[in-house]
This record gives sequence, structure tokens and C-alpha cells, in this order.
Amino acid sequence: MQNYIVACTIGTMESLKKERLSVMVTDAIKEIIRNENLKSGDRLYSEKQLSERLEVSRSSIREALRMLEVSGIVKVYQGKGVFINDQDAMVHPVHSWVVENAESLREHFEVRLLIEPHAASVASQRASAKDLETLRKTYDEFVGFVRDGNVSKAISSDGAFHLAVAKATRNRTLIGLMRTMEQTLNEGWYASLHVPGRLESSIDEHNDLLKAIEAKDAEASASAMAKHLNNALSDIQRFFGNI
Repeated sequence: MQNYIVACTIGTMESLKKERLSVMVTDAIKEIIRNENLKSGDRLYSEKQLSERLEVSRSSIREALRMLEVSGIVKVYQGKGVFINDQDAMVHPVHSWVVENAESLREHFEVRLLIEPHAASVASQRASAKDLETLRKTYDEFVGFVRDGNVSKAISSDGAFHLAVAKATRNRTLIGLMRTMEQTLNEGWYASLHVPGRLESSIDEHNDLLKAIEAKDAEASASAMAKHLNNALSDIQRFFGNI
């Protein structure tokens, strides 16, 4: 793994391999901010500079910066650069991001509601024993991260669970779409899972979905996925206001 990320991430190489690259890159950028004592208003390195420094693709840097912006750590100004946010002035950083990006958030859930219930239905009919084992393992990891209060890894694991459902469809086009969504539309995951109680609710909703897929019940699988996504959107609207 890249030297800087390895140096800035706690744990063994084996544990690093299990963690999504975006989480590792996000943590590495946070470490840069801490190590260089960057303050509110300071300009962060450019995407190109961060890409070269961390030895990862610019798309990985872009994804990490989106997550840092949603969490209120940085502010990205098109054409100007990335700047450190004023943490003291922010009442609720995720709330500010949701308000500013309401349209893209609506589009995020609109696309997921079009694709994922059908994916869950197909997965229930095609999932192999190995697919089910992966789903169960990913679900258990998600539960563990939620119980430990590790929000960033819980969010990563939540995305991995949804991707595992897509992979169980055996449809390469659908898998590609879900992988793209997980990498480029993950602000919706991030925003929803910062709503108080949403992580805990997701444990039950994921479990209902997993049981339906294991039972090979296509209708129940689609229903469980649609309920999960609609609940997430409703919780965002309830907590942050209508979007």
C-alpha cells in the first residue's frame, strides 16, 4: 500500500486491505491537516498534489474530499481550491452540506430507488452460497462498527453491503452501476447515516433484507430494500428539513 497511507493508518497490512480505499485516503488527508497544523481558511493541497503525495488516483482524492466537505472539515470552491473550514462557526456541518446539495441528494435517492429494489429481487433468485456468506459477513461487520461507534467504517461497510447485493445479481452491468454509485454518489450514504438513530435502524433494515434474500423471496427482498431507502430519505428530511 502507498507509504503515506500506511504510515498514517493504524493497524496491520491485513486490516488495511479490508478497508475501503476512500476511507484510508480520507484519514490520510485528515492526518496531513493535523500534522501540518492547517487552520481555518488555510488552503489545502490541490487534487493533483494530494494524488501525487498519497500515490492514489485523482478520483480517489476527489471522493475523499467530498466526504471531508460533507463532514464540514473542508470547503471546496470550484476554480479556487480546497480550504479548511471554520469548525467553530459550524453548528452542524452535515446539515449545511445537505441544505446546499439538496437537489443532488434527491437525485441520489431517486436513482437508488429505481435500481436497488430490483437488484435485491434479482439477487434473491441468483445468490450463491458464497454470495450469501459474503452478505452475512458484511452485515456482521456493519453491526460491529455501529456497536463500536465507528461511523466512518460503518458508512463504508454499509456501502459494501449494498454492493454485495448487486454482485449477487450476477449482472455485470448492474454491478458496474452500483460500484459507480458507491464511489461517486456516496454523499447520500454519508448524510443519511449521520442522522441520529439511522445507523441503528439500518441494522434492522439490513437484517430484514438479508433474511428475505436468504429465503429467496423476490417480492420481500424488493420491498425490504425500498423500505430501507425510503426510511433513510425520510429520516434525512425529518432531521435536516425538507429537501
